[in-house]
Amino acid sequence: CRQTQFSHGPQQAAVPFERRLLPFHLLVRNEDRERAWRASRDTKLETIPNCEACLKPTPDEVQGWAQSFDKLMKNPAGRNVFREFLRTEYSEENMLFWLACEELKNECNKHTIDEKARMIYEDYISILSPKEVSLDSRVREVINKKMQEPSTHTFDDAQLQIYTLMHRDSYPRFLNSAIYKALLQSVSRSSSES
Repeated sequence: CRQTQFSHGPQQAAVPFERRLLPFHLLVRNEDRERAWRASRDTKLETIPNCEACLKPTPDEVQGWAQSFDKLMKNPAGRNVFREFLRTEYSEENMLFWLACEELKNECNKHTIDEKARMIYEDYISILSPKEVSLDSRVREVINKKMQEPSTHTFDDAQLQIYTLMHRDSYPRFLNSAIYKALLQSVSRSSSES
C-alpha cells in the first residue's frame, strides 16, 4: 500500500455577486459537489493511506464479511475492499472519517488530539468541506460543543452515525456488488487450486 501526499485546501471558485447572498449549501449543486469531491482529494491531514497494510484475505474471511458488517469492519482487508466500493459510490469520505476517528482514539498527547480533532472537523464535519459526511443537526451541535475542548471522544456520536449509515445503506449494496462477487470468486478459485 502506498501513502498519498495531499495539498492543503481546495481552490475557491468565484461566486457571482447575485448568488453571494444565498447560504453556501444552496449555491452548490449536487453535480458541483461531486465534481469538487472527485477533483479534490485535498485534506488537512498530511497523509492518508490509500489502503491499510494487510494480508490477502482468506476465503473464510471474505465469506464472513457477508455474515456480518462488524466482521468486515474489523478486518483491514475487508475495510480496504469496502473502501474501494465506497469510492465507486462517491461516499469514500464515510470510511475516511471512520478511520480518522479510530486513529484519534489511539492518541494520548493533548496537543496532537487538539490538532487531529480540528483536522477531522475541517475535513469531514464542516459544511464547506467537499468531503463532508452526512450527520443530523443534533450530532453536529454536540460536536460543535465538544470542539471547545476536544478529546479522543469528540466524534463518537458522529462516528456511530456514519458506521450505522454504512451498515444500513452501503453494506447491502456492497454484498451485491461486482467488486465483492469478483473477490469472492477469486479467493474461492485460488483456494481450490491449492
